[in-house]
Order: sequence, then C-alpha cells, then structure tokens
Amino acid sequence: MQSQSSTPKKKSSRRQEQGADEIADKISTAILEHRLAPGTKLGEDRLASIFGTSRPRVREVLARLANEQVVELIPQRGAFVAKPTIGQAHDVFEARQLIEPGILQRLIATLDTGKLQRLQAHLEQETQARERQDARAMVRLSGEFHVLLAELAGNTALTKTMRELSTLTCLIISLYSASTATSCRSDEHSEIVAAIARKDSIRATTIMRHHLDDILGSLHLEQSSEDVDLESIFLSGIAR
Repeated sequence: MQSQSSTPKKKSSRRQEQGADEIADKISTAILEHRLAPGTKLGEDRLASIFGTSRPRVREVLARLANEQVVELIPQRGAFVAKPTIGQAHDVFEARQLIEPGILQRLIATLDTGKLQRLQAHLEQETQARERQDARAMVRLSGEFHVLLAELAGNTALTKTMRELSTLTCLIISLYSASTATSCRSDEHSEIVAAIARKDSIRATTIMRHHLDDILGSLHLEQSSEDVDLESIFLSGIAR
C-alpha cells in the first residue's frame, strides 16, 4: 500500500514540472506572435486562473522568464513583459551578429540530410503562413528559424542563448514598430538555407549579417523620451 501511495506523488510532481514548462512556452509564444505587447502586466492571480495552476507555480515561471530578460519584475508592482531600451536593442543585435555566423559555421560542419530536411520543412511552413497571410505565424516562424539553426548546430548553450535573443528581438520589433514584411524576410531565409546546402559558409554568414542589418534597419530606434534633453526644451531661447 505504501508503494502505491508514493507513486501518484511522483507522477503529480512530474505533471507540475511539465506545467511550468508549458506555461513558460505559452507566454514566450504569445510574445513571439506579438500577442503580448511590451509592458503588459502579467498578474499572478489572472495567470494562475487562466492556466489552472497555483500562484507559486506562476511565480516560478515568471522568475524563470525574468532571468531570460523576457519579463521584468518590479517590486511592489508585479511582473511585466519586458520593454527593451534602445541601448538594449543595439546590444541584442550586436550579440546576434557575433553569435549567428558561428552557429552557421558549426551547422555546416555537421550538416547531414536530416538537418537539411528540417530546414527545408521550416521554410515550407513559412511559405504557407505567408500564403494564408497569417501574421502571427509569420512572426513566430521567423524567430523560430534562427533558433532552429542553433538547435541543428548541436550546441545546447547556443540554442538557449538564441531562444532568448529571438524572444527579445520580437519584443524589440513590437516596441519599435518594424513591419512584419521587413523585420524578417523569407527570401533571405531561403538564401541562407541554400548556402548551407552548398556548404558555403562564407556566403551563408554574409547573407546572415545582411539579414540582421536589414532587421535592425527596419526599426525606428529614435531617441526615447527618457533620453530627451529637458534643458534644450525648456531653456532654449530664455537666455537671449
């Protein structure tokens, strides 16, 4: 009898852990699809009710996402979807320019038929999403393409880093008003995969760098209000 009573507890524990992963994935996906805008409040009570779980479980998930810089925890106010600053936006793209060419080189060095088929299958999903004009899927799949490259390269640390950078990029795109059409072009993804198939690492990394520059160039990274020179606004003309 004792062994029977202990077994359900272990299963329950596993279900709870899977629940935390599922909640984190759903929040991340909502961000990737631009359904959760930067600055959105993530109330623990509401999320616990929506996902049918406890507040401690939600708190655990939010802490995990905060560690990934996707969520911001503000004392006495709660959790909010992160709002990357202009400086953070530049940092994210600088990191991607340094990391993604290396991912491509590692992927090409270990390329096999199965990996190439997964890339081509993903491109087909992107094409289908564009044909049916599914904007949410288009944005999500564009971000997932870059994560898939890291996953196929076979380095778990790089995959984790790219997943975080991809989600932050989606927040940056949402916050700084890049259009879906210019934020991540499917033809550039196709060109990258074609270069990978030819094992042309120079061409692949060159396209990737241009691709990231195109995304950054489509953003409206003007000076934000927190950087406004108040003296120039309120004192201009006074001492004339």
